[in-house]
Amino acid sequence: MSKLIVTAGPYKFDAKFELEAAPKTCAAFKKQMPFISKIVHVRWSGEGVWMPLGDLDFGVGYENNTAYPAPGHIILYPGGVSETEILLAYGGVQFASKAGVLSGNHFITLTSGLENLYTLGRKTLYEGAQDIRFDLVD
Repeated sequence: MSKLIVTAGPYKFDAKFELEAAPKTCAAFKKQMPFISKIVHVRWSGEGVWMPLGDLDFGVGYENNTAYPAPGHIILYPGGVSETEILLAYGGVQFASKAGVLSGNHFITLTSGLENLYTLGRKTLYEGAQDIRFDLVD
């Protein structure tokens, strides 16, 4: 089994796929790896950072979806009312867009480095976009 590493800004986090709860989303995301993007601070959702992905289609619908991810949870909004996006909660979040409350598929959970999560969120808020990368390593 490969290990999932998320590098965001200057921080590294171990993570796990939520394979039982969101198998289709996990499989679709794995096909895109390594996944490299930028995170920016959320506009309407609270304490979170997000990756706006435009019309990128992962080919999945809803599974294990929530509007209230916990800190360290990563959710994928597959598109529809708003653009496709991935959100990482670092504090209290009600996932939303200018169209209102949304829900996304909780498919990754950070498992280590959580002591840096709030700092990452505030760094993104005050300093701007940060690099993010998802890797599978042996």
